[in-house]
Amino acid sequence: MKIAFYSPLKSPNHPVPSGDRLMARLLMAALARAGHLVEIASELRAFLPDASADAIVVRSVAMEAERARLSALWREQGVPDLWFCYHPYYKAPDLIGPALTHEFGFGYVTAEASYSARRNKGLWADMQQQVLDAVQQASVNICLTRRDFDGLSAAAPGARLALLPPFIDPALFLERQPQPEPGRLITVAMMRSGDKMDSYVMLADTLSRLTHLPWQLSVVGDGPLVAEVRALFTGFEEGRIIWHGEKPAADIADLLSRSALYVWPGCGEAYGLAYLEAQAAGLPVVAQEIAGVPEVVMHGRTGLLTPPGDIDAYALAIERLLTNEHERTVLAGAARPFAGEERSLENAATRLAGVLDGYFKRDRQDG
Repeated sequence: MKIAFYSPLKSPNHPVPSGDRLMARLLMAALARAGHLVEIASELRAFLPDASADAIVVRSVAMEAERARLSALWREQGVPDLWFCYHPYYKAPDLIGPALTHEFGFGYVTAEASYSARRNKGLWADMQQQVLDAVQQASVNICLTRRDFDGLSAAAPGARLALLPPFIDPALFLERQPQPEPGRLITVAMMRSGDKMDSYVMLADTLSRLTHLPWQLSVVGDGPLVAEVRALFTGFEEGRIIWHGEKPAADIADLLSRSALYVWPGCGEAYGLAYLEAQAAGLPVVAQEIAGVPEVVMHGRTGLLTPPGDIDAYALAIERLLTNEHERTVLAGAARPFAGEERSLENAATRLAGVLDGYFKRDRQDG
């Protein structure tokens, strides 16, 4: 199929790295590997950080112009077979695809659509309804977590849903043999406000309780709150924390291959592709059992998950793997094939092809 790909939150070509951008690129790669021709239909962002009537009007005008542009383009150059929308939610609904697919009569699919009833307040309620309308229109809504699957099931009982677990392209990580240095901890995360900062705060607090152990933490990442993040760790002795800044993927893979344990609390994580990358590199993970983290870290199999907000439990889990090399090695041995095979791009492409084939075959039969 010829697939028009759209990510209303952030284009796959956006200059700022993030988990959303990476997942969009991975979905495009999986679709291409499944044999489809995938092109980004629009770079126009629908994201609004705050709900204001003026901002909504400006966005609506821009979206109407974009729909007109694509409509004219397709009438001249041919219509795609499918519109694939990644991650529509209340701050970034798909305001382009549903109207165009209705106008031209081709398939509509969402991936990682999310809905939360607690957001039905003020102007956001209209955005929520637009997400629900798109979900109900879709031939299939691909959910990356059971949490999103259950949320959409409750909000839109008639919607067609399918599960596709989060995945990565593990090639960079699998081509390096793990050579873990004893006591070497690592985390890879952007430095920004909200959940990321909350995780850095929890990590610094946790490690302050483990200064009796011989560990060293590598921190990979950058962002607007870099100074504030660094300030959290000023109480540690010199040499404990190594700041690497933002690094390209190959350098991150090198750093992971030399580390023994991946530590990131994961406050509010949708799931966290960095967890899968670490596991593909052969690292067990210590995180909280929160939000979508259990979708990518298998407790007792590829890492340890602790109760949300329990810093004592989180510290004990890190200490447990720092002081029990046998258990750390067993978890590491299971983590690598889990992320590198079960959650690989190749495996996801096969599953994604099956989902699309199954639902569009049903659509043709129903038609």
